[in-house]
Amino acid sequence: MLKKWLWILGLCQALAPGVVSAQTAPYPNKPVKFVVPITPGGSNDVLARTIAQKLSDNWRQAVVVENRPGGGMNLGSDLVAKSPPDGYTWLLGANNIFVTNPHVGKMPFDVFKDLIPVTTVAVVPFVLAVNANFPAKNVAELVDYAKKNPNALNYGSSGNGSPQQLAAEMLNHVAGIKMQHVPYKGAVPAITDLLGGRIQVFIGAVNSLLPHVKDGKLRLLAGAGGKRFAAFPDLPAISETVPGVALDVWLGVFMPAGVPKEIVTKVNADIAQVLQLPEVRSNLAAQGIEPTTSTPEALAQIIRDDHARWGKVIRDANIKAD
Repeated sequence: MLKKWLWILGLCQALAPGVVSAQTAPYPNKPVKFVVPITPGGSNDVLARTIAQKLSDNWRQAVVVENRPGGGMNLGSDLVAKSPPDGYTWLLGANNIFVTNPHVGKMPFDVFKDLIPVTTVAVVPFVLAVNANFPAKNVAELVDYAKKNPNALNYGSSGNGSPQQLAAEMLNHVAGIKMQHVPYKGAVPAITDLLGGRIQVFIGAVNSLLPHVKDGKLRLLAGAGGKRFAAFPDLPAISETVPGVALDVWLGVFMPAGVPKEIVTKVNADIAQVLQLPEVRSNLAAQGIEPTTSTPEALAQIIRDDHARWGKVIRDANIKAD
């Protein structure tokens, strides 16, 4: 019997280094799930897959993109918020999840408590576009037309509470005009009606509009960001004509609350390294995406500021969820 126990003890000692090694292996030591809360194919999806592929190559560990659309991005975000805080489930979150959705409907999770920011990863330039046959050639002419023809202009959006609606309603409020909102189920049908002249104005992602601008069917009047976009230095910002009108649509990486700080720090640094690669920057620029990174603390502050600013716009315009 004694020999048997000595044999078992020796076996445990032989196995122990391997067990300890597995428990203390550097992060990540298993596949990472990267949740994108929209359907495949858009700017968000392209960005997530670009980051995932580069990190998979660098880490020799899979970072797998999983699309979980639904609920205005809340479905996929909720999945991440309620995942184990071990650093193996991430969210590519757009700003509307944190600064718009809480103001227009009931949230399945707390945006300030259940998810922690890791880094911003991109700004998606939004631009003000009109049908090529529309008479206005710049923002000043658009505002003048709207004032002379109250309620005559229709603007489209991808739905109530969408960034497109928020930007247009801010322009309405600050410029003292009244364009009528026409909500669609997505940006594509809105752009289709813009091309057909059924709506006259659309503020949306530049990558979805550029092909029609190049074909001469649409005209860009201005960028919707707080400053001119690096990729379009000759395109003025709306705020240059109507001060105070600015919409910066950002994307960030988030994890469930409680993930160890050292994991957040590592992922932040490694994503920043990926987004500095020249081939990554050029490929994303071709998609109308401007890579950008931040500290977790800076992203948290952006969320707080935007939550307060857009909450006022939503209340003033009486915007409700679909």
